[in-house]
Amino acid sequence: MKISYKKLWILLIEKEISPANLRKDLNIATGTMTKLRKNEEVALSVLLRICEYLDCNIGDICDAIKVDRE
Repeated sequence: MKISYKKLWILLIEKEISPANLRKDLNIATGTMTKLRKNEEVALSVLLRICEYLDCNIGDICDAIKVDRE
């Protein structure tokens, strides 16, 4: 399984919030923002802070994607 934050970026667009403002308002490290952009794992505490900020559930900002193993 891997994680996708595509829903987060869509939600930010819908709410007219820039990723830079999200980072600044929540004091998210630049490295963590890079991980979000690359669909890499980030701490659950960060995801929960984002959810609180956007007034949404964790399923509204990320998805678990099944990866086919060959």
